[in-house]
Amino acid sequence: MFKGSMPALVTPFTPDGELDLDTLKKLVEWHVEQGSHAIVPVGTTGESPTLTHDEHRTVIEEVVRAVNGRIPVIAGAGSNSTREGIGLLQHAASVGADAGLVVTPYYNKPTQAGLIAHYTALTEACDLPIIIYNIPGRSVVDMMPETMGVLAKIPSIIGVKDATGKLERVSCQRMTCGADFIQLSGEDATALGFNAHGGVGCISVTANVAPRLCAQFQEATLRGDYAAALEIQDRLMPLHLAIFVEPGLVGAKYAMSRLGLCHERVRLPLTPLTEPTRHLIDAALEHAGLI
Repeated sequence: MFKGSMPALVTPFTPDGELDLDTLKKLVEWHVEQGSHAIVPVGTTGESPTLTHDEHRTVIEEVVRAVNGRIPVIAGAGSNSTREGIGLLQHAASVGADAGLVVTPYYNKPTQAGLIAHYTALTEACDLPIIIYNIPGRSVVDMMPETMGVLAKIPSIIGVKDATGKLERVSCQRMTCGADFIQLSGEDATALGFNAHGGVGCISVTANVAPRLCAQFQEATLRGDYAAALEIQDRLMPLHLAIFVEPGLVGAKYAMSRLGLCHERVRLPLTPLTEPTRHLIDAALEHAGLI
C-alpha cells in the first residue's frame, strides 16, 4: 500500500499568507493525475512548524476529502510533545487518513529509551498505522536500527521515512526490523541507492515539482529496471540539488510557481529565494524538460 513516489505536499498560501484551499485541492488532483502513489500533507515541507493547529487539521481534512480514497494519505502527525502528538494522530485517524508520519521528537533530545516510550504511547492511544520519520539533521536525535527493531514489533508501527543519508541504514534496518518493514527514503538525491538496498519508495520534495518523473523513477526501481531509473535520475539530479540550496520547501514553492501551480509565498522565519538560487532552479527545470 505504501510504496513509490509520495510528494511531501507543500501547503499553498495566498499572496498575503493565508491558506489557499482552492489551490490545495487543485494540487491534489494534479498529483493523482500525474501518477503519485501516495500524498503526505503537513510534514515539514508543508510548513507544519508555522501552521496553527486549526490550519494543520484543516489541511489534512481537505486533502483526505480531495483524494477520496484514490491514493493513500499519510498525514503529518509529529510533535516533540507526546500528548500533542497523540491528538494529531487521533485527528488524522478520525478524518480518514491511511497512516501518520511521526517525526522523532525534536529539540528535547530524548534517549533511545525515550523514543521507545514516545512511540509506544502513541500506539496505545491510537491504532492508526505509524511511519517513523528519522531525520537527525533536524531533530538532533537519531533513532538507531536496534531501537527501530524494538518498535517494529508493534503491529501499528509499519515503516520509516529515513532521512539520515546513510544508505547502509536500509540494510541494517532490514536486519533489525525485517524485510517487510516499509522503508521510504526522505532524500531525493539518494533515492536510487536507497531502493537498491531494499527501500520501496520516497517521501519526496522534488515530487511537488516533477511528480510524473518521480513516479516513473520509483516504478522503474520497483520493477528492478535501474538503467531506466538512472536515466531519470540524471534528468532530475540538478533539480534535487538546486531545490535544497536554500530550505527545500522554499525552492519547491518557487519551482512550482514557475510552472503556474501555486504562489511561492512562505511564512517567516523562511524568506523568499535569493536571485542566484532562482537561476539555479530555472536551469534545473530546463534540464529536466519541465520548462
